[in-house]
Amino acid sequence: MTKSKKETSHSIPNFLIITGLSGSGMSSATNAFEDLGYFCVDNLPVTLLSAFARLLLPNDEEVTAIEKAALVIDIRERHFLSDFSEELKKLARKKLHPFVLFFEAKDEVLQRRFSETRRPHPADTGKGLLAAIRTERKAMQNVREAADLIIDTSSETVHTLRRLLVQKFGNKDEGTPLHVSIVSFGHKYGVPPQADLLFDVRHLPNPYFVPELKNLPGSDKKVIKFLENEAEVSETFRRFNDLVTYLLPLYQREGKSYLTIGVGCTGGRHRSVFIANALGKALKKNGFDVSLTHRDVQK
Repeated sequence: MTKSKKETSHSIPNFLIITGLSGSGMSSATNAFEDLGYFCVDNLPVTLLSAFARLLLPNDEEVTAIEKAALVIDIRERHFLSDFSEELKKLARKKLHPFVLFFEAKDEVLQRRFSETRRPHPADTGKGLLAAIRTERKAMQNVREAADLIIDTSSETVHTLRRLLVQKFGNKDEGTPLHVSIVSFGHKYGVPPQADLLFDVRHLPNPYFVPELKNLPGSDKKVIKFLENEAEVSETFRRFNDLVTYLLPLYQREGKSYLTIGVGCTGGRHRSVFIANALGKALKKNGFDVSLTHRDVQK
């Protein structure tokens, strides 16, 4: 659930301050903003806020201005509560108006998160976790009131929070593009450890047993013609392509930036190369960013 004072869908802020209650998702938010191209700094001393903000201003020096920045400033920084309002006024005098994003969650949710991570609460003075959460919530009330957008993460997961931030602060709903790496390989040499999806094509007719094709790679015209004439090869490719085409937008929606698909046959020379190339061509045609590697074709 969010509460906003400013509309973010038409004007994407280039200067963000991420703050809020400990355990409410600020670290996850920082990761999302990094993916969106923001230069992120965690736990910046509030007294350095003005100095850092100068890097966002055009200058005549050789120092390159930062295009977009997101700074995490919270109760861990001891001068935060007393100096924050004054530092915002200093920025305003320089015509800099950071978008303040405040994260919070229900007491019981914050308790559960700290219990699961076993991290000490920064406001804990020995009176227990719940007391620390309530103390911080009360202390942060003025900061909360100054926020441009308040996000309650009580019902959010890491993935849904990222999706929410990408939709609000990204240049497009999809956020950062998904890069698909397709790797053909031979099972006899081992499965690629980085593979997210694995397709086994050892059930297909094998050109290895055709004397004139044995020493040719799966990218050779003669091997391609042989495999294209086999009905089960076409059917296998069609089903693989349908599945991957369905899955990729879902992976992207959940915030995945990289996906590796392994396609394996026995030796990694014929069938896996053919299917990997066909799959890569089809995905590129559908607008996906694809790279191809044939790991074992020369073995």
